[in-house]
Amino acid sequence: MFGVTVLAVGRLGEKYLADGCAEYLKRLGAYCKVQVIEIPEFRLPDRPSEADIERGLRQEGEAILARLPRGYTAAALCIEGRQLTSPVLARTLDCWMLESSGAAFIIGGSWGLSSEVKRRSQLRLSLSEMTFPHQLARLMLLEQLYRAFNISRGGKYHK
Repeated sequence: MFGVTVLAVGRLGEKYLADGCAEYLKRLGAYCKVQVIEIPEFRLPDRPSEADIERGLRQEGEAILARLPRGYTAAALCIEGRQLTSPVLARTLDCWMLESSGAAFIIGGSWGLSSEVKRRSQLRLSLSEMTFPHQLARLMLLEQLYRAFNISRGGKYHK
């Protein structure tokens, strides 16, 4: 079965987000082997310097890359990424299922992702031009993955 891993910096702090993510993880289980791996967020001072931020991104990036499953196609969620429609995401996942053993979607913390993580990713994906908290991005991503798998299987969820 195709594997999907979500590598996310930080923990979900709100119950409603955890409940929503749990619901979509349950639904996704019908289509793929799915897991979420939480990466500890690097703690920065209240007023971080550029060097502090870069050091934090580098440490988070090293932890992300260490947990990235071998043979998986990687997609980094970042502001400069491509925006895809739900049907295009479904076709993208269909192609990845033929080419690799799984897909890893990477969500950074509030400062984003290291350049090394972005370089390692085959796709840079943006959920929107708007700014959302990274914890909400996890819920949005899981919903879109469920929608994409449902589209590919001819389901009625997508309208």
